[in-house]
Amino acid sequence: MQKQPVKKIKQCYFCINKDKVVNYKDNETLRRFTSSYMKIQPRRRSGLCAKHQRTVSNSIKQARIAGLLAFVPK
Repeated sequence: MQKQPVKKIKQCYFCINKDKVVNYKDNETLRRFTSSYMKIQPRRRSGLCAKHQRTVSNSIKQARIAGLLAFVPK
């Protein structure tokens, strides 16, 4: 009988890096949490806590409206 592999629990990127703040103007950070099709990644994929997932998703939407992030890939 083989043992089940232990899943590594992802830690929230913003909880670990206390100096980082979610900002809609920070394209590089927000780009980490979108897929190649420019869709917002779910919590289980991104590894964010609920609080930061809400703020990241709102910031991505805000950046799209401001024209800083694309709605669709090029």
